[in-house]
Amino acid sequence: MTQTPTQTTRHTVVVPPSVDMVSVLGPADEHLALIEDAFAADVHVRGNRITLAGEPGEVALAERLLDELVTIIRTGQGVTPESVERIIGMLREETQERPADVLSLNILSNRGRTIRPKTLNQKRYVDAIDQHTVTFGIGPAGTGKTYLAMAKAVQALQAKEVNRIILTRPAVEAGERLGFLPGTLSEKIDPYLRPLYDALHDMVDPESIPKLIAAGTVEVAPLAYMRGRTLNDSFVILDEAQNTTPEQMKMFLTRLGFGSKIVVTGDITQVDLPGGTRSGLRIVSEILTGIEDVSFNRLTSHDVVRHKLVGRIVAAYDDFDARQEEQVQARREERR
Repeated sequence: MTQTPTQTTRHTVVVPPSVDMVSVLGPADEHLALIEDAFAADVHVRGNRITLAGEPGEVALAERLLDELVTIIRTGQGVTPESVERIIGMLREETQERPADVLSLNILSNRGRTIRPKTLNQKRYVDAIDQHTVTFGIGPAGTGKTYLAMAKAVQALQAKEVNRIILTRPAVEAGERLGFLPGTLSEKIDPYLRPLYDALHDMVDPESIPKLIAAGTVEVAPLAYMRGRTLNDSFVILDEAQNTTPEQMKMFLTRLGFGSKIVVTGDITQVDLPGGTRSGLRIVSEILTGIEDVSFNRLTSHDVVRHKLVGRIVAAYDDFDARQEEQVQARREERR
């Protein structure tokens, strides 16, 4: 039987003279090495001309990658090996959104630093916050759920879309041990709420934060402090929502007032509630799915933007949990 020879194609991409080739190819050709590893195509560079040869589909994807890199560089944004890998991942997924649009979306700038989504799911999450009154961001550690919500809150405050930001978490881990910690109640609770303060420090001039808190423009408080209130003209973030009970989740969501937005973030794989207590975050999607102006956004290990190893750790735990669930199901079937 005669094998049909693999079809090959050759195409040359000319990078505009105004674009620095080092930015495209990376220091010591780091980006070039990633491109060669990622695509079944030969890549040859001469001056500002990049010739691609190989399977038509792979050549077309590599050409699109180069186009996205040039577009991002022209915005003045730096390109890193991590961003090249993310663009390749988005192109492989064949999504409708352009990677350059995802990685060039500026949410907030402060002290020379710009906060942007780094993955497609992160951009969809940010867009959902813009388009809905209540938004849920559910996913593992390191996916930017709280950080991006905080950036959107500060952006809304600066644009005078809201009058204040309210940041809250259920103080589950502290539990009864709060009574044994030294200091006033606020001093006892402060270490637990520290992650929210840390994110805020990245987005607002640190010296202005005490003034904003004293004026009530920014409030950081345990979830219990929300009971009995109606929150108008506010951007409200509930962090670590997997540690709410169903009753607490209902209480929090019904605090919504006029002119406000709510963002709820959490990781349903890291519940710290006492054994047998249901997580309000786990069941809320069953209750509110289909309700107008409520959006559920799920991030995965592919959206982890911390050290690469964090993403692999999260994925390994997900695989382990899936195998455990399969074993439980198999034992149930054997008993029948």
